[in-house]
Amino acid sequence: MAIVTGRTNGETGGGDPGGSPARRERGAGTQDSGNTSDTRRPADGSAGTVTARIPGQAGTGRFRARPLPATDRVRQPVALIRLLGGLFAVALTLLLADYARATTGGIAADVAEAASLVPRPLAGLAGGLTTAAVLLLPVGLAVRRLLGPDRRRALQQVSDGLLAAVLAYGATLGLDLWADSLAPVSLLTALTQPLPGGLGHTEPVYGYLAPVLAFMTASGSRERRLPWTVLALSGLAGLTGGYATPTALLLGLLIGWTGAHGTLYAVGTPDPCPRPGEVLRALRDSGLRPVEAQQAGPDRYRVRQADHRPDLDVQLLDRQAVTAAAVQRAWRRLRLHTAPDPRVLRSPRTGLEHEALVTYAALAAGVRTRRIAATAGLGQDTALIAYERLAGRTLDELADEEITDELLTDTWRQLALLQRREIAHRALVPSSLLVDDSGAVHLVDFADGDIAATELVLHCDLAQLLTTLALRAGAARSVRTAIAVLGPDPVGAALPLLQPIALTHTTRRALKQHAKNTATRAAGPDPHHDAPTPSGLLDEIRAEVLRTRPQVVGRPVRLERVRPRTLLVVVGGVVAGWLLIPQLFAAEDNPVSALADADPWWLLLALAAAATSHVAAAMGFVGFVPERLNFRNAVLAQVAGSFVKLVSPGGVGGVALNTRLLQRAGIPTAQALSSVGVGTLIGLVLHLLQLGAFVYLLGFEPGGSELDALAAVVGGLAGAAALLAAVSAIPVARRWLATRLRPLTAEVLPRLLDLLRSPTRLAVGVTGQLLVSICLIACLYCCARAIGREPSFASVAVVFLVGNAVGSAAPTPGGAGAVDGMLITLLQQTASMEQGALAAVALYRLLTLILPVLPGWAAFVWLQRRRAL
Repeated sequence: MAIVTGRTNGETGGGDPGGSPARRERGAGTQDSGNTSDTRRPADGSAGTVTARIPGQAGTGRFRARPLPATDRVRQPVALIRLLGGLFAVALTLLLADYARATTGGIAADVAEAASLVPRPLAGLAGGLTTAAVLLLPVGLAVRRLLGPDRRRALQQVSDGLLAAVLAYGATLGLDLWADSLAPVSLLTALTQPLPGGLGHTEPVYGYLAPVLAFMTASGSRERRLPWTVLALSGLAGLTGGYATPTALLLGLLIGWTGAHGTLYAVGTPDPCPRPGEVLRALRDSGLRPVEAQQAGPDRYRVRQADHRPDLDVQLLDRQAVTAAAVQRAWRRLRLHTAPDPRVLRSPRTGLEHEALVTYAALAAGVRTRRIAATAGLGQDTALIAYERLAGRTLDELADEEITDELLTDTWRQLALLQRREIAHRALVPSSLLVDDSGAVHLVDFADGDIAATELVLHCDLAQLLTTLALRAGAARSVRTAIAVLGPDPVGAALPLLQPIALTHTTRRALKQHAKNTATRAAGPDPHHDAPTPSGLLDEIRAEVLRTRPQVVGRPVRLERVRPRTLLVVVGGVVAGWLLIPQLFAAEDNPVSALADADPWWLLLALAAAATSHVAAAMGFVGFVPERLNFRNAVLAQVAGSFVKLVSPGGVGGVALNTRLLQRAGIPTAQALSSVGVGTLIGLVLHLLQLGAFVYLLGFEPGGSELDALAAVVGGLAGAAALLAAVSAIPVARRWLATRLRPLTAEVLPRLLDLLRSPTRLAVGVTGQLLVSICLIACLYCCARAIGREPSFASVAVVFLVGNAVGSAAPTPGGAGAVDGMLITLLQQTASMEQGALAAVALYRLLTLILPVLPGWAAFVWLQRRRAL
């Protein structure tokens, strides 16, 4: 008799293996091969019960399952990964076909020369036979699938295959039309060749194979040799017959494979979770005596055995969970020295073997853990591992008074046994510490463990357990019991690893919550209390260890191979270069030629104006901070902003950099944010006032009628005012706006009132804000004069103030692309620079965006080393 309850939402009982994802919720199927089943749905429409009988077992059992409609589908992460990989391969093939024409043309010529040696009648016969085989192949595969034991799932997969085939064929037709009508002639030439009869050319994509390969892949066919042999012979026949080029053939295969995985990700695949009867039958085949099973969590069953045998905890491992975990492991492997081997896209059977190996090694070391009762594979996509059930509760389920020093000491003894055999657990979170009824601690869930682990990884385990126990029992008790079991030297050696990045995601989240709770209790009603930091408890642990061993080096070691901000810098630089380089080498108004012929004196003035803008920005920054700051550090921070803004949109990077500078200077976070907010607010007001002043001055110059070009700007300001009035008139929108403006009234305005008591400092800030705009306007004006143009200063000022404000709203690093386009357009319309606008803007961006990057990086590093950032 088998009774299996329906799956429920919930967390897995296993630990968080350094970022491994929790297994997803899925529903069990309702029809098993070799079982009799009966579905009864109540009148209220809720899920019915399914009765399953295992041959050879007396009686029947019932289990609740999810309703059976088309919800038994899941989106596999591996399908998305393969879809993106296929799209990248298609794009790369097209780029190589266009830019490496000599290579692809040479390959096509060699193939055509070899094909000319084949007699035409033989090539035609081979082409006809392989075409017939290709057309019959999907039919044979579909019939074979539908005649199998699980017809419902087979019908779903065949339907997916047909949909994928239609989409793949449509994609090949679309690519053919694009190549014939819109693609460059060079690409069309690389993808095609004249037909044997001389009537036209071949198709850019050899589309006969794409739908067949899409059907094979999406329908889940397990046949490999025959279908691939047919596809290979058909492709070879197309090449020898002169009906396809090698590049067109490759594109057809890639589109078919990519379309299949795109379809599988879009509509999902039938849930690969094994039927309950399959799980119970696998346990019986392994020599066990299962009687009934109950759902214990996603992908977990609790199984009762006959003859008073111990109950079992059954864990299912499927390809989706393994793939999702492998992606996160690969990312951590890229970032951290201590990350485990990514084992990218390993099979569930390989994951099962690894978990069983580490578990057996832990048992051999004398560690208390669950004993493995059986392991089994359930097809290619799922495997299971059955443990003898341990009655008990995990650490997070215990009350505070139950966590005694004896329990903590026993936990450290179990870790000592692992460390003695160089076995790493990697996920010593509360759910991995199981306490039985007698109070003994068992270490469970070795899915991400390692044998023959390095010393660094072993120290990470120690730091992880120190933090896990400190979160429940406090830093003092955690350190005291650790030293009592392991000794002071091993605990002190783990101190450099006591940093958030070395801990699991679950622990980092718990640290943030602990810090938030601690700060809430300490702050009380004070709204200006500093924001909590997750390193508070870690600092307490570090202090406890240093109290015992003062000579221990407690400075954290660097665990990161590549920091995320480094990747952002690289990506930002590539994007900025991609946007700017085409402008620098435009066919007309080439800025490179303009730079070669530019007036050096005007260039020097432009460079001086750009450099002075950083000093002015520092004045505008320190003027709105009542506390005394190091002006040198403030100037260097503005220079460093030239580096930071390459990886941040608008002024986000500069705001974050200035806030961090104030925090490191000892100013509380609330006051630091308020000071930066005051500067931003006053800068906005001064920007609008300068715009109005220069528009007014522009009207007194010859050709003042050019002010008509600014009608759109004035209209935009009027529209913004009308929108603000409309928002204020709607209660819901007014409340939303009030919520957004509350920080302004609660923090920024009080800070501004404090600054009014120091008029000298306020004057410095206002002067600095004005000088920043004047210096940048002067830089753009000097760039225009350097290439031989003579616009008025007022017109350039209006262009800069409008273009920089509008373009800075773009979410690109440094406003790349948007700022440039606005400045060029406005210079052509407002400053009468139909010729030379591109060159002037390119020189300006070179001086203010590109050249300051290297000095900005040096300033950023210098400030970091002196702990000013």
